[in-house]
Amino acid sequence: MNIALVHDYLVQDGGAERVLKAFHEIWPEAPIFVLFHKEGSVEGFDKAHVKTSFIHTVPFAKTKYRWLLPVMPLATEQHNLTDFDVVLSSASSFAKGVLTHPETLHVSYCHTPTRYLWTDTHSYMNDLRCNRIVKYILPKLIHKLRLWDKASADRVDHFIANSNTVQKRIQKFYRKNSSILYPPVDTHNFFVSENVDNYFVSGGRLVPYKRFDLLVQVFNRLGWPLKIFGSGPELEKLQSMARPNITFLGRVSDKEKAQLYSKAKAFLHPQIEDLGITPIEAMASGCPVIAFNKGGVTETVIPGKTGVFFSEQTWESLLETLLQFNVEEWNREYIHNYAQKFGAHHFKKRIRLFIEEKYEDFQRDLHQCRMPL
Repeated sequence: MNIALVHDYLVQDGGAERVLKAFHEIWPEAPIFVLFHKEGSVEGFDKAHVKTSFIHTVPFAKTKYRWLLPVMPLATEQHNLTDFDVVLSSASSFAKGVLTHPETLHVSYCHTPTRYLWTDTHSYMNDLRCNRIVKYILPKLIHKLRLWDKASADRVDHFIANSNTVQKRIQKFYRKNSSILYPPVDTHNFFVSENVDNYFVSGGRLVPYKRFDLLVQVFNRLGWPLKIFGSGPELEKLQSMARPNITFLGRVSDKEKAQLYSKAKAFLHPQIEDLGITPIEAMASGCPVIAFNKGGVTETVIPGKTGVFFSEQTWESLLETLLQFNVEEWNREYIHNYAQKFGAHHFKKRIRLFIEEKYEDFQRDLHQCRMPL
C-alpha cells in the first residue's frame, strides 16, 4: 500500500500539525504534500519528505499567505498523486481538494469545514483590518472559494471528523457522512502534582474567537491570580485591559506547560472549539476544567467529575461558576486517568486500522467493477 499524506501548509505548530505528525510517525516513508513549508516551524518533520507547491517559491508566502488565497485551490490541485494507492489528507481548508486517480482511495481527516467559508464568515469579515477596496473584493472571493470547497468535498471517499461537533458540520455543509476519531494528545507528557498552587490557568493562541477577554473581565473583578500562556494578535489588547493579578507568560515549553497545568486550581476554556486540545492536556495533568458549554469540550469533559460548564459566553456566567468552584472537591488522579483515553497511541492504532479496512473494501469494490459481464 503506497500512501501519500496531504496537509494544508506547514508554518505553525498546532492541533492539525499534531495529527499530521501522528500520521508521519505511522507512515514515515510517506511523502507529505503541502502548499508551502517554513522549515523549523513545526517539530517532528526534519527528516520528512515534504513536497511543496509553486506557492512555496513566492517570497512572502510563509508570512503573508492570506494574500495568496485566490491561487491556493489551483496549487492544491497541482499536487501529483497519480502513483499512490491511498491519499490521507489532514484538512481544515484546502488539502481535501487534491485530485486523485480513480484507483486511489482518498480519506480526509477533517479538523473542521473551512471556518472563514462557513461557520465564521461574518465574524471573519468584521475582524479584518484592511482597506475598503479589499473589503469590497473579499466577499466575492470567499463566495467563489466556498463553491470550490463544496466541490472539493465530493472528491473525498471517506471523511473522518475530529469530534461530533465537526461531524455535524460536515453533514451540514458538505452533506457527507463521517466517522469520528478524536485527535491525538501526548497525555504521557503530563503529570499530577502533589500540591496545588494559588492560581488559575488558561492559554493557547490569543485570537478574538477564543474569548480570553472574558477571563480578563472576570479576574479583574475577582483579583484572583490568573496565568495565561500563549501569544497572538490579541496579546497587547488583553494586556492593556488586565490588572496586575493577571500574568501573561507568552510562549512556554511543553515542560513549562505541564507544570502550569498540574499546579493550577483549574483550567479555563471560554471559547467554542472543534474539539479543544488544551482541556485534554489539563485533564491529563489532573487539573479540572471550567469551560463554556458548547463545542467539542462537551464531548471530552465529564460535568462534576473532570470539570464544570458555564452556560452563557459572558463574564457574568463565568464569574458565577468560579464563585461556586471548590478546588478541594476534585479527584485529580481520576481526572488524569480519564484523560489517557485520548492518548496518541490509541489514535495511531485506530487510524491505521481504519485506513487498512477502508483500503481492503476499496480494493474489493474495484475488483468487482473490473469483472467481465
